[in-house]
Amino acid sequence: MIPTPASGARSPVRILLIEDNPTSRQLMSDYLEHYGWDVMSLEQGNSFAASMTQFQPHLILLDLKLPDIDGYTLLQQIQQNSEWRSIPVIVVSAFAFQVDRQRALDLGAVQYLVKPVNLAHLRQTIHETLENPLV
Repeated sequence: MIPTPASGARSPVRILLIEDNPTSRQLMSDYLEHYGWDVMSLEQGNSFAASMTQFQPHLILLDLKLPDIDGYTLLQQIQQNSEWRSIPVIVVSAFAFQVDRQRALDLGAVQYLVKPVNLAHLRQTIHETLENPLV
């Protein structure tokens, strides 16, 4: 079981946030750090592999529309890497169609949230995912 932070306490839980919109990225990052998670933010996917190796996240928050690579490709890369495959991925995307949601889930995402995301709901989804990684 991956430890989850108590409010205001530092925790070893690391979240990799991949979001190209600077406002959304900063808002989510600040919010999650406020609740004690360590967050590494990326605005593009080109440094994804290096960040995975260096940061070793317990959970990934992934936008699907990125300027240099799409999130579906990153989901495929995660599934193809035996060290990354067990890391839960929560997609946070503006793509609201069922076909997008299903494609992301088929590629290994454990949850799919549509933007604009309610931050309290995001936090609850992260807690549930960390407590039950095979959601």
